[in-house]
Amino acid sequence: MALIVLASASGSPGASTAALAFTLNWPRPALLVDAAPDGASGVFAGYFRGAQEPTGGLINLALAHRDGALAEALPRETLILDAAAPPERAPWFLPGIRSHEQAPSMVPLWEPLAEQLRALDRNGQDVIVDAGRLGLVGGPQPLIAASDLTLLVTRNSLPALAGARSWATALREQFVTVAGLPRLGALLVDEDGRWPTVPAVVPRVRPYTARQVAKALQIPVVASIDWDPEVAEVYSHGARKPRKFESSSLLRSYRAAAASIGSILAANQASLAPTIGGRT
Repeated sequence: MALIVLASASGSPGASTAALAFTLNWPRPALLVDAAPDGASGVFAGYFRGAQEPTGGLINLALAHRDGALAEALPRETLILDAAAPPERAPWFLPGIRSHEQAPSMVPLWEPLAEQLRALDRNGQDVIVDAGRLGLVGGPQPLIAASDLTLLVTRNSLPALAGARSWATALREQFVTVAGLPRLGALLVDEDGRWPTVPAVVPRVRPYTARQVAKALQIPVVASIDWDPEVAEVYSHGARKPRKFESSSLLRSYRAAAASIGSILAANQASLAPTIGGRT
């Protein structure tokens, strides 16, 4: 089981859409946790197109935790994301708060919830957390600390990187203090696809490469997601799937990113394996 956290520094780089898309295309059963403290989840209004009634989700879990019943309440608060998926691979969703005013009440929940999410290993589930924007009141910092991999999601334009740089430094310092730097990386939304192949009359600033981004942020770039708004709206707005959706560049990049994440998780796990007689 892996606990993977996606967070953003500023703006709307696509962290929530990526978290949902990963969950729906993950090679193992996965649970999406909406832990964004702004209360602005788009899953019900977007992906579900308003057809699914919002549930208590994290608020109900906070109440259950006060009563000492968090473990029992967790499965009751999850919803299936794709009813057409095989039961053994079905993706699930834990709804978040519905208003930013509820965020402070989540603070006592995050640490015990992290323990419960890690315990989902017995179900063979991976957990993908949408942590939303960093630095907001009530943010899920304990989930980041407990993660097997935290990804700072950013676009690769100069304005986006300017906003991400200070948070990359803060996260790097946090993980360094616990010798956990291999558990931190960046996920790029590659804006290169926004530019036409025909040169423009007015020169434009091209997005930065993954190597340049890694150097600027001082954290490795784990993967890049293609820029394809039409396909992304299937997840963010519940849009109808366009032709050749399954073979689109965006879907291919999500799957390639999932494979890269899996390789990093496997390498990190192998490095932590106990050594006996000089062998793991």
